[in-house]
Amino acid sequence: MAMATQTGLPLFVLGRGADPLSEKGVDCPGELPPASDPALVERARKAKEALGDRLFVLGHHYQRDEVIQFADVTGDSFKLAQQAAARPEAEYIVFCGVHFMAESADILTGDGQKVILPDMAAGCSMADMATYDQVEECWEELEDAELADVVVPVTYMNSSADIKAFCGRNGGAVCTSSNARRALDWAFEQGEKVLFLPDQHLGRNTAVLEMGMSLDDCVVWNPHRPNGGLTREELERAKMILWRGHCSVHGRFTAESVDDVRARIPGVNVLVHPECRHEVVTKADYIGSTEYIIKTLQAAPAGSSWAVGTELNLVKRLAQTFPDKNISFLDRTVCYCSTMNRIDLPHLVWALESLVLGEVVNQITVDDDTAHWAKVALDRMLALP
Repeated sequence: MAMATQTGLPLFVLGRGADPLSEKGVDCPGELPPASDPALVERARKAKEALGDRLFVLGHHYQRDEVIQFADVTGDSFKLAQQAAARPEAEYIVFCGVHFMAESADILTGDGQKVILPDMAAGCSMADMATYDQVEECWEELEDAELADVVVPVTYMNSSADIKAFCGRNGGAVCTSSNARRALDWAFEQGEKVLFLPDQHLGRNTAVLEMGMSLDDCVVWNPHRPNGGLTREELERAKMILWRGHCSVHGRFTAESVDDVRARIPGVNVLVHPECRHEVVTKADYIGSTEYIIKTLQAAPAGSSWAVGTELNLVKRLAQTFPDKNISFLDRTVCYCSTMNRIDLPHLVWALESLVLGEVVNQITVDDDTAHWAKVALDRMLALP
């Protein structure tokens, strides 16, 4: 990987050098050892070869390199679900990602296909911040306030199948970080207010930065407080009712992170995901989805410097892919997605070798009623212009 020789600063994202201002325990002097056990790599290769066209492996951008090397397709959560649906001949879909992504794949694939998640503990902290019971209670309180009839629920793709189904049953839709603006435009054609689940930052950033709303138009519903911690007057005045959820990775970045990297790297371009806090995206130069981040760096001129505010595995991979550009992590501290990282090579080998032996492990299934209504919400998104 390239070092930021123009400034004389190490790319701390690459695990080289030491920073006295960073967290203790993240100093990685010298070259890092190979991530993959050669014997496990060979076992994974043989198992995949034995399964042939019966197997289709999906890898999210945030996965470890040792896992992503075996993916037939890489992408964000929605792209991967679409790709799974486009492979009806594949008997087994091994999803190297997290639980809600595998659920979406199960919803969109055929009855004869089996979706496998190599480690069942690979969840999503953001998705877990909105449970079905909590959202149902919120909706009942909106009904009691005589507001539910004018509220349209919209959930980010990063949510459970139950929450997607809730939106489907109640006239709402799903969105991605790429089409959140289009989904919200559609929602405001259906009603006067939006209940946005589960990521408050994506909802706020889209409403304020792309749709011209003010921060005063947004309120945050806290599921751990009576009536969400909001008065009836606040709910009546609001246009966006934002669920109190966030991404544990993107939520770590601060406005100070942006100021610090600008001071350290002259001329740096700050590129962040819209799951970051509002005060971070307003200081950034470029804001967009994972796919947008990749395309922006791909098109960037050689020699340009970039500080990227998203998950560390992806930033490291982009630094390797584009060595002619100086690509570093926005923050000084390491920021992996801990649940994405649960899918490691041993779990992948176990899942693949089990399939070779005819044993389906860790199959993800969504019940028919939930799948039906979740697909209604997904189809509404797919029908957006």
